[in-house]
Parts: sequence; C-alpha cells; structure tokens
Amino acid sequence: MGVKIVETALRDGHQSLFATRMTTEEVLLALKELDQVGYHAIEIWGGATFDSCLRFLNEDPWERLRQAKKVCKHTKLQMLFRGQNILGYRHYADDVVEKFVEKSIKNGIDIIRIFDALNDIRNLECAVKATKKYGGECQIALSYTTSPIHTVQYYVELAKEIEKMGADSICIKDMAGVLMPTAAYELISALKKNTKLPIELHSHCTAGLCEMTYLKAIEAGVDIVDCALSPLSGGTSQPCTEALNFALQGTEYDPKLNVEMLNAAADKMQAVRQKYLNNGLLNPKVLSVNANIIKYQVPGGMLSNLINQLKQQGASDKLDEVLKEVPNVRKDFGYPPLVTPTSQIVGTQAVLNVLMGRYKTFTKESKGLIRGEYGRLPGEANEEVRKMAIGDLPVITYRPADDLKPEFQELKKQYKGVAKSDEDVLSIALFGDVAIKFLEKRNEEAKPTTIHVEV
Repeated sequence: MGVKIVETALRDGHQSLFATRMTTEEVLLALKELDQVGYHAIEIWGGATFDSCLRFLNEDPWERLRQAKKVCKHTKLQMLFRGQNILGYRHYADDVVEKFVEKSIKNGIDIIRIFDALNDIRNLECAVKATKKYGGECQIALSYTTSPIHTVQYYVELAKEIEKMGADSICIKDMAGVLMPTAAYELISALKKNTKLPIELHSHCTAGLCEMTYLKAIEAGVDIVDCALSPLSGGTSQPCTEALNFALQGTEYDPKLNVEMLNAAADKMQAVRQKYLNNGLLNPKVLSVNANIIKYQVPGGMLSNLINQLKQQGASDKLDEVLKEVPNVRKDFGYPPLVTPTSQIVGTQAVLNVLMGRYKTFTKESKGLIRGEYGRLPGEANEEVRKMAIGDLPVITYRPADDLKPEFQELKKQYKGVAKSDEDVLSIALFGDVAIKFLEKRNEEAKPTTIHVEV
C-alpha cells in the first residue's frame, strides 16, 4: 500500500508563504485538476483562511468552502481547527465550538484536524465529540516540539489517550519544521507499536530538513504525509508533491498520483505564485533555508512576526538577542510548543524582555498563559516569574472553557439585523467587528436598487 498524500497548497501553502492572501477565485483555479490527482485529501480551510477572507479579502469564508465542495467530487476536503479556540485567538464556549463543527461539515468539510497548542486534551474534547456527532472524520494532531518534557514516551502516552477519545487518525504536527529525520523514525516507529490509528506527518521545509524527515518517516511506516504543489512548496511551506511522488515511484511506497493532472494544476498555480512575487506579498526570503530554526525552535510565521515587531520599535538590530531569549521564556512558561497562539505570546514576551528588561512588563496574554487560562502547561512554570506576572491570583487547574457561558443564542439575538444565517453568527462570534463590518458591507451590496422610470 502506497503512502497517501494530503495537498496543502490551498491552505497551509499560501498561509506559510504569503500570509493566507489567496482569493477564492485562485483557490478554485486548479481545483478541478487537483480533485483528479488521487490525493487522500485536500486541505482547503481553517487555520488563518477564515480571518484573512473577512479581514483582507472581503470574502465570505463559508462561501469559499461551498464553492470548493461543488468542484471536488472525488477528494475529501480537510480543515485545521484549533480545539477550543476554533479558528480564533481565545477559548469559545462549547455551544459555539459544536455549532462551528456542525456547520463546517454541513458546508463541505470531510476531515477536521483538531489540535491544542499545549496538547491539553481537555481543550479537544468538545470539538472531537461534535465531529463524531455530525459524521465528520476526526484527526487529532499532536503539537510537536522538543524539550526535556517532550520525549517519545510523552507522545506515545498522548497518542493512547487520543485513541481512547475516538480519533480516526493521528497527525504529528511539526509546525516549526524541527523534527529531525532520526527522531521522526524513532517517534513513528514507537507510535505504530502503540496505536492502531493511521499516522500522518505534517512539517515545514523552513530548516532544510523536511524531505529527509519525510523519507525516514515513510520508512518507519507513516501512512500519510502533507505536501504542497510545486509553485507553493518549499521555504516555509511543505515539500513538493510532484517531487515526492517521483522519489517514491516504483517503490512499495508509491503514492501513484496522476502526474498529468499534477502538471496541469501546477501550470495554473504558477501564475498565482508569480502574482504574489510581483506584488511583494511573497518575499523571496521565505523561500530560503534557515537552519537556525533548529537552534531556537521558532516557526517561520513567528520569525516574521518578531522581525516586524522589532522593525516597528526601531530595534531590528536586536533580533539575535530576542531569538536567544525565546528559549528562556519558553522554559519559564513550562515549555509550551510554539504554535498559534502560544508562539505569539512567547515571542512578544521575549521582545519585551529584550527591550524593557527581563519580566519588567507582561502582556495580558502572557499573564493568561502562565496562569493556566489557555490550558495545562506541559511542564512546571517558573514560580518566581509566575508571581511577577499574576501576583497572588490562583492558578487555573480546570478546563478553561468551563468558565464560559453559552454564547451562540445570545449573539444570534443581538445581531439578527446583520447575521442572515447561523454561519454569519459564527463569523461574528470568532471575529467580532471584523466580521460585522464585512457582513454590513455584503448586506448593503445585496440590496436591490430602485430604478425610477419617467413616464
């Protein structure tokens, strides 16, 4: 049985390379061809696509999903879902999480990949139950990182719990591209011995390791890997789909993809890549290898955020100091994996420590993270730092969403003039004013205009 491939160009590919700015028209451009390639699934939604549609593209993300579903007749559509954070940046009430899952599946999603930045499985429970309830395929992702806490045994125990929760498959989510080839072989071999679930590997080419890591993972028996079509592969994105298909041709791992359809899709997407190179949104810098990522464990998106933050402060020369401070902050905060939202929180705290002095000031989010508002920290936080951040406030030891009252019906009532569907209410729940502004504009444009005819 060959290795299965999930195509990421239409979600993580452009999210990693040019800040998720691909329009729905561009997403649909080569979808007909991609649908005939023979993929396990096409990742098309979730992550930052929702925010980008509303905030920058003046598009309805739900409409993008519906349009894609109309085109895709043979291939499952997949999305990325941040557990209790859904696609936003805070925890949402259970009723909003459940409704979002229901509507995602109803509008065309087949597979939901659910993860929690801290690997706190309490933050996955609601989304997992809802996915199963509404007939979706549930994949639970382990946020991969390295630290004294994150051993092979740690991930094996996590995988066992995930299997008990009812997941259909497991994904190793290596968002920073720091999984070494030999570590991948060891981890996947151990997971295969301890779980019956199919295992998928997701990584990034940022550090220059990824293709080697994928090959070792395949030798260890990984079932599925994430790749991106050539025009949107490499750099901070995933390995090239066509190249991996060629590398495995004629072996027992042969994915047997339709090369003719891959080439036809790549030809169309080449124009999209060129557009973003020309307009500057695709910075050639993100296409190069940055091996320092291994040293500092900083994902590509986080690195560009740090560069921008320092530029705004007129402190670009402090980047090296900030990168050296990131591991220190991470250790003090109990070794959280660096993925949205923890990557932004740890990164911003490292910037503040370098510019203002160590822990002289904390962001609201830093205080929340070290207090337990985002969930259980993988390791022990530095008590001295915690005291500086939150004083005598009690540490939260229960599931943070237990504090949240149901939100959906209240929002539906409050915005009945603007929201024309449950999907609109969910957009408002996640992105507030950004969604309201989009919906008001959409409703205004949809109003019929009266034409006065002179008699």
